[in-house]
Amino acid sequence: MNSENKNYTQPMLRENALADKIIVVTGGGTGLGKAMSAYFSELGAKVAIASRKLETLEKTAGEISGKTGNEVLAVQCDVTSYDDVENMFATVKEKLGSANVLVNNAAGNFISPTERLSHRAFDKIVDIVLRGSYNATLAFGKEKIAEKISGSILNIVTTYAWTGSAFVVPSAVSKAGVLAMTRSLAVEWAKYGIRTNAIAPGPFPTKGAWERLVPKEYQDKFDFAKKVPLRRVGEHQELANLAAYLVSDFSAYINGEVITIDGGEWLQGAGQFNILQMIPPEMWDNIERQIRSLKKKE
Repeated sequence: MNSENKNYTQPMLRENALADKIIVVTGGGTGLGKAMSAYFSELGAKVAIASRKLETLEKTAGEISGKTGNEVLAVQCDVTSYDDVENMFATVKEKLGSANVLVNNAAGNFISPTERLSHRAFDKIVDIVLRGSYNATLAFGKEKIAEKISGSILNIVTTYAWTGSAFVVPSAVSKAGVLAMTRSLAVEWAKYGIRTNAIAPGPFPTKGAWERLVPKEYQDKFDFAKKVPLRRVGEHQELANLAAYLVSDFSAYINGEVITIDGGEWLQGAGQFNILQMIPPEMWDNIERQIRSLKKKE
């Protein structure tokens, strides 16, 4: 039964709920990172968004700041480089103040039969997702512990971090590592006042990432909404609401938790991309060509 109630697309927290927060969002220039950053800013936070593409970051920062009236800082940073990450936090400290929230959202992914991957392709995903997350986490944690300032870390993982999934093995391996880090540091760093939690989203379509994963002409054949018991994909505001709650003081007793927001998808069928088992080899050739052409256009 379809409900006419669309309250889940509305902002959730009260005005200025994050007014005391200085939040760093990696991969904050586009997609879900942009949605979260926009809502954090709307709730009064000072937000820094980081990625390798400064032009995209500056455009997003201007858009968000123009709507909310709050400062949004764009910082170019390659999260696979620890020196870059340290410099990024130093810039944030100089411009906005010492960050007290980190959202590890930077990610990379592509669908492919694993045997078609080069070791370099595998390395690229592991470097962005796992290395990038632990670089940012380590730099953030060291800074907070030295300053004796409490903080919060929010990692964006995925349901196949614990189920595994065919055709996205580098991502699954990396997200599983981030999940283990989340739970481990929740215990180890709690004594410093640092909470560590994670969100595991199901399908939340974003234009660029969605097209890179499944080219447009194949999206109707592999409709991810059909795998979700609620028969729909997620709205960005839903995830932004959850993220804002988890980095806010309202969730002060939540630590080491991984919250799934997927409409029941993983319970219905483990492995988000296992449905792609039906793709024949010749179709994979077409998909790879289309994904490469999309990347060249970016």
